[in-house]
This record gives sequence, structure tokens and C-alpha cells, in this order.
Amino acid sequence: MSTNIIENNIININFFLLFFVTLFYWLQSALFLPKSLNSLPNKLTYLSCFLQVGFLVLRWFSSGHFPLSNLYESLLFLSWVLTTLLLFLNSKLITKNTSQTKNIKDRLTSFTFLKEQTFLFESLLGSILSPLILLLNTFATFSLPLELKTSTALVPALQSNWLLMHVTVMILSYATLLCGCLFSIIYLFLTPANLTEIEFQGNSIGLPTNQTLTSLNNSLEDKKLVNPNSSNLAKTLDNLSYRILGFGFPLLTIGILSGAVWANQTWGSYWSWDPKETWALITWLIFAIYLHTRISKGWSGRKSAYLASFGFIIIWICYLGVNLLGKGLHSYGFFN
Repeated sequence: MSTNIIENNIININFFLLFFVTLFYWLQSALFLPKSLNSLPNKLTYLSCFLQVGFLVLRWFSSGHFPLSNLYESLLFLSWVLTTLLLFLNSKLITKNTSQTKNIKDRLTSFTFLKEQTFLFESLLGSILSPLILLLNTFATFSLPLELKTSTALVPALQSNWLLMHVTVMILSYATLLCGCLFSIIYLFLTPANLTEIEFQGNSIGLPTNQTLTSLNNSLEDKKLVNPNSSNLAKTLDNLSYRILGFGFPLLTIGILSGAVWANQTWGSYWSWDPKETWALITWLIFAIYLHTRISKGWSGRKSAYLASFGFIIIWICYLGVNLLGKGLHSYGFFN
């Protein structure tokens, strides 16, 4: 059996797997999934991650170069990074919650609340990220022409070790930034526009402690919110979005700098104001403003979420929109 057939089989199986992952996460969030199946979405996500790794490794060995030379490969690599990020966040959430309280008595009294919050937030993360992962796989599998899916020899400009360094870091930055922006977008849906920010102390991902839970619920009742848990989850999303964007911004910076060095070696200039370079700079400026206003100006909540939501659009213009034009020095293997 040829490697192309194996690759196609892996991609097709993974597509259906991701479809059921998304469906189960949505059912879980709506409390329609039986409790006996609560662990099923996570298990299927692990299986999907394994299949995606298998595809990338097989592609690497069959092509002889790291699988990031065209749009098809970069979309599937981005999908794998987002899947891995989802699994990491879920495992980090469970670890943090089980170790949130050191006192045995406090741990026993808070166990029910922590379990409920973990379940709700884990379902929410899956419901947010799994549709994006599914859409990436759907677009790569069914929308791209066959010539863009076929592995070919690298053009001279891409025959460099910088391909692994620059493109990998850029895709990692796109994945983390998209993830953080999505959390900000969902935050806007979970919080009323006229809701004043409620500040409370929490752990590193923003979940409230038992000491602040009572006062928080009283504040929420005073504001006549229908579901206090939605505000707890929204606050957590806001904090988590900030931390993920704070991680993705340095990756974007390193990716742009490494690209400049590679460009100088290949084209004799660090910066050519190529469309891809220009939009990468615009993306960098948007998230630099986000972090500056968040750190220096004390912005949080909806103001930061609006800025991050705008950044979500800019990322897609930089990643896909520019390549749709097929112009510039970064059009290798795309729609030119």
C-alpha cells in the first residue's frame, strides 16, 4: 500500500473522528451526554491527536522534508497544534483544581464545586476549539485542489534549515493566538455588555477560591444575573485568554525575526514589505497593543476581548487571506 493511500485513510478517519469529538463536546456542554460518557470526548481527542502525529511523521519520511512546505501541510500542522493545546489545557485544568487546596477539610468541602467547575470549563474548552480544528481539517481535505495536497520537492528558496525554525514557530504562534482570541470572543457572548467587571482572587487560571465564592455569588445576585456559573466561566476565559496570548506574542516575535534572517540569506534583504511580511507586522502590532493596554493601562474583560476579537480576524488575513492573492515572495505552494 502506497504512502499516499495511507495518508488519505488517516485524514479521512481523523475527519470523522473530529466530527464526533465536536458533537460530543457540544452534547456535554448542553448536559445531554450521559455521565457514563463524560470521558469519551477527551479520549477521542487523544486518538485524533495520535492520528495527526502519524500523518505528519509519515509525510515527513515520504517527502524527505518537514511537512510545512504548502498550505495543506500547514493547515494540518496547525490542526495538530490546536488539538495538543486543547489536551494540555484540559490536563492542566484538572491538575490545578485537584491541588487547589492544601487543607484536607477545605479540599473535601470544595470538591463538589471544583468538580462542577472543572467539568463545565473542560466542556467549554472542547466546544470552542474542536469546531475550529474540524473546520481546518474540512477545508484542507475537501476544499484544496489535489496539486496542493501532493508532496513535491522543495523549491530552492525553501531548501534551508530555517524552514523548520521559522515556519514551525509561526504556526505555533498562530495556534496560540487563535486559541486566545477565541476565548475572548466566547467571553463576549457570556458577559452582558453592561456588566461591571467583578474582581476576585483566584488561582493561576482564574477559578475563584472558596473564600471569594460567597461574596462573588452575592454580587452576581445583586446584578440579577440568571446564571452565576456563566460569569465564573467568563472570568476564567478572560484570564486564560490573556495568558495564552501572552505566550503566543513572543512566539510571533521570534517567528518574524527568524523570517527576517532567513529572508536576508535567501533574497538579500531582511525586510521587503512583502504582503505576508506587512500583515505579519500588523498582527504583531495588534497584539502588542493588546498586551500594552492590559499590562500598563489595566484593561481587562470586554475592552481587551474586543481587541483580541479584532486580532482574530487579522490573523486569518495574514495566514490565509494574503495567500489567496498568490502574490509576493511567500506564495510557494499556495494559491498562486
